[in-house]
Amino acid sequence: MAESSKYAVEAVGIKKSFGKLDVLQGISFNVERGRILALLGPNGAGKTTTVKILSTLLNPDSGRARVSGYDVAKQPQKVRSSIGLTGQFAAVDEYLTGAENLQLMGRLYRMSHAETARRTKELLEKFDLVEAGNRPTRTYSGGMKRRIDLAMSLIASPPVIFLDEPTTGLDPRSRLTMWEIIKQLAQSGTTILLTTQYMEEADYLADSIVVIDNGQVIAEGTPSSLKAKVGSEHLEVTITRKKDYEKAKSLLAGKDTKSYDDRQVVSVATKNGVKSITEVLSRLEEAKISVESVSLHRPTLDDVFLNLTGRKAAENGQTKEPANG
Repeated sequence: MAESSKYAVEAVGIKKSFGKLDVLQGISFNVERGRILALLGPNGAGKTTTVKILSTLLNPDSGRARVSGYDVAKQPQKVRSSIGLTGQFAAVDEYLTGAENLQLMGRLYRMSHAETARRTKELLEKFDLVEAGNRPTRTYSGGMKRRIDLAMSLIASPPVIFLDEPTTGLDPRSRLTMWEIIKQLAQSGTTILLTTQYMEEADYLADSIVVIDNGQVIAEGTPSSLKAKVGSEHLEVTITRKKDYEKAKSLLAGKDTKSYDDRQVVSVATKNGVKSITEVLSRLEEAKISVESVSLHRPTLDDVFLNLTGRKAAENGQTKEPANG
């Protein structure tokens, strides 16, 4: 590893265009060692292009980036020796077994036969693929292929891992399995940069988040700090009888109170969560106002993105990354 720094990944002013298409327009962010950073944004925002530049698969038009202290443009071989990369689609040889795929990757890293054998055994156990290890990977399910693909990127125990939408196309159970594996990797000291368009994935996994849209960073921070920018929690109370609705609005009136007449709902901003539910219900009960339902709504990362861009992250962005970018 090169010179010591608190950051395992550093990107400063990275720009990239394909013809007249500006895919990245000056992306800057850092990833602390041993932490998980999620690059969050819709399809076409520039996430994959960013990963390809950081992993030396593409050269930036301008700006600079360092991974494990190595300059991605000037020291690409050093960068490649310190990273693992898992793309959006499992890059396995389907005619080889899971174990053979791992062994092949070990040889490409010029690891010794003994070390390759040891790591293959470790990784098959870690990813719960021991029984499937001697089967051709063409017989694997989608979730199993993603697991062996991630295992292959870890064969040489790299300090930095890039995961480009690692759970795309997986069923909910396989997605949760991948999340736990990624968490365990970070707990063992591996630095992870992952791209995702799934809000719940970023919220669950990331220590910090960089939100990008149309090739630009539009927000960054911890999941909690980003959600705090949207606003506080809201307690929504649905009143049973129409005759009680106006009375409830007056009783709960405040500067952060909203009402929705069509649903007979009063929404009260709160920072006390469950305690506020008890207090509000007690006040309504004392006033003999019947409540049909009550729910506590916390800001989500989807709310953050909607607040920043006016649309949800699941919607396509205006910028389209080319197939090779």
